[in-house]
Amino acid sequence: MRVSGVVLGLAATVIAHGDHDHDQEPLAGPLEGLWYNSLPGDGGTQADSVFSGISTFGRLKYHPCLTSDVKYDIAFIGAPFDTGTSYRPGARFGPSGIRQGSRRLNLYGGYNVPLEANPFNSWAKVIDCGDIPVTSYDNAYALQQIEEGHNLLLSRPPFTDASKPGPAKKGKTLPRLITLGGDHTITLPLLRSINRAYGPVSVIHFDSHLDTWKPKVFGGSPSHQASINHGTYFFHASQEGLLANDSNIHAGIRTTLSGPSDYENDGYCGFEIVEAREIDKIGTDGIIKKIRDRVGTEKPVYLSIDIDTLDPAFAPATGTPETGGWSTRELRTIVRGLEGINLIAADIVEVAPAYDTNAELTTMAAADTLYEVMTLMVKKGPLSKMVEEEEVLELKA
Repeated sequence: MRVSGVVLGLAATVIAHGDHDHDQEPLAGPLEGLWYNSLPGDGGTQADSVFSGISTFGRLKYHPCLTSDVKYDIAFIGAPFDTGTSYRPGARFGPSGIRQGSRRLNLYGGYNVPLEANPFNSWAKVIDCGDIPVTSYDNAYALQQIEEGHNLLLSRPPFTDASKPGPAKKGKTLPRLITLGGDHTITLPLLRSINRAYGPVSVIHFDSHLDTWKPKVFGGSPSHQASINHGTYFFHASQEGLLANDSNIHAGIRTTLSGPSDYENDGYCGFEIVEAREIDKIGTDGIIKKIRDRVGTEKPVYLSIDIDTLDPAFAPATGTPETGGWSTRELRTIVRGLEGINLIAADIVEVAPAYDTNAELTTMAAADTLYEVMTLMVKKGPLSKMVEEEEVLELKA
């Protein structure tokens, strides 16, 4: 029988490929703790399955940071609080849900293809610190717990470049924290903590709502504590001097308003607005440009992401869903476009897993968005580099 050259060529390719398989190393990824010796006599190693084990963000190592002096460069911390909501509760389960949605992040090693970096395997020591203990019976005390817990973790020396000058007060270099919410009220105590470490900061705020409403407009403000909720926390942040005025920006806004005066009040709080619908005219590149032009690349920036920035088709499990939002792909593209901005800390909020589908669409979207944020922080390098870059710019000037 005559065998064609094509068949012989394919056979040779298969044989060669088989030989290469014997030389290949298994996908170890960055997490040595997930590997253990295989069965006796096997002679190899076996990776823990992504569907087994205790959930941490991206299968990172867990440390009870609030009760230990462990050092890190980037840490994930949960703030399970949801008694500041005006519609659906349930975001107290956001931290655990986001961790569940993050289990596959480094299934293939964790390399971020668009950003050309691996945030799990870099110069940075990245860990999961668990959750801040938060009471569900007293909002004032709960917000104090979040502020103090966050500040305790933010104030310790980082694992890398602890002795080098940085952008924080007294010229310190500090670690970065990424907080898993929780409803959006938590951003107020987080900004209070940031202010203690850095002073007023610029804020990039992804959301479908302004969250700068005056308390009497949003909720009626029957008491001081009732005036602090997930629609008014930026009003309070502005009043307390936590924001660097005229350098803050909302992105993804599309909610109804009490009237045009809401926009006027928002301006008093120092924000510029990018409406969600603008993406149809200027695209993701246009959105990115507006954000970068507003906050710049030199000053410290805090990033707050409400998962309701996404359309409910992509993220149904949220406290106050609004139709007409961005897709998960669009949001991740825009976040990647923030590369080079000096992100000192971040949060993601309003993930309420009880309203999710069985496919965990919302928790996966939240986890994947934070994967982009974590990669940006890793690519930027230690916060001590911010001071080095400022010195270079001064010399050039």
